[in-house]
Amino acid sequence: MRTRTKGISVDAGGERKVDKQYKGQRIFARLGTVSQEDAEAWLRAEQAAIDRQQAQRPQHYFLDAADRYLDEKEKEGDKQYDYANAHLTKILPYIGKKLIETIHSGSFDKFKADRMTPEGGAKGVTPATVNKTLEVVRAILIRAARVWRNEDGTPWLVSAPLIEMLEHKNPRRAYPITWEEQAMLFNELPPHLERMALFAVNTGTRDENTCGLRWDWEQRFPELGRSVFVIPAGEYKSGRHHVVILNDTAQAVVDGQRGKHSTFVFPYRGERIQEMGNNGWKQARERAKLSQVRVHDLRHTYATRLRNAGVSEEDRALLLGHSIKSMPQHYAAGTVEHLVEQANKVELTRKRMTILRVVNG
Repeated sequence: MRTRTKGISVDAGGERKVDKQYKGQRIFARLGTVSQEDAEAWLRAEQAAIDRQQAQRPQHYFLDAADRYLDEKEKEGDKQYDYANAHLTKILPYIGKKLIETIHSGSFDKFKADRMTPEGGAKGVTPATVNKTLEVVRAILIRAARVWRNEDGTPWLVSAPLIEMLEHKNPRRAYPITWEEQAMLFNELPPHLERMALFAVNTGTRDENTCGLRWDWEQRFPELGRSVFVIPAGEYKSGRHHVVILNDTAQAVVDGQRGKHSTFVFPYRGERIQEMGNNGWKQARERAKLSQVRVHDLRHTYATRLRNAGVSEEDRALLLGHSIKSMPQHYAAGTVEHLVEQANKVELTRKRMTILRVVNG
């Protein structure tokens, strides 16, 4: 039962317990059959100790944390350096001079408002774009709490605050493209993006995994005359390994990329492409009069074609990397062969769609 002081409770036997969050730290103890006054005095003493500890803690501004984060990415050769730097450039005027322990979800209210409804009649960005910046900030604060340490061994930040993402009020519906729309769009894409798009629409890989696909993830099956790519858990959305099955078209695309880069399957001018949905993609879809098509719709297209081809729900889950308890993380040659057969069925929908359109007039 709760008492008059929040965080102190008493059970039927008269024993008191303290369980309270204070300045990011948990205060917990079973005090036994002490009086309420003694329990409150004990809690005040614990809070005072935390106050003293935090008063002596070195203070760090968000600008310090952002600099350290970028330095680490640069030293690691992380290709996300430019991406993170671009988002931090936008947010630093708002929180750069704030102490990291003072940052909370409300600290971003003005940033959100300015980005979504800028002055002067300019068109604001989408909630998804704002969330990308907030995700970079969240990553920095988590690292400050879990990784970075002061000289005395204490963390830069006691605990990372909860940062609420913006909701997509009017999310666009999935738009699986037809074979005719695919031809129109792909014909307008630059060659390097066309190859990536052809791979994505035949494997269902997400944008970040297509861009970041690495040769050292490739696993050969000589007896089948083809490969799969095993995307590590840390690189995949579900937090599990995902085995990318290559149908005949995807395998041909991969084979055509060999020798172009030592690390990445789909490089551009010797570097990793950060995202497919760049200006080249946007200009191509405008020329094709398909401005509603997003890169992620290639994944939806693959899923739709698998379903229309009669591929079972279980096999679709394996091919698309959906997180299910029974999903294996690596496949034997027999399983790969079966899944390749299922993945190749997407070609059947090309003829089927033509027939349906003729029948339906």
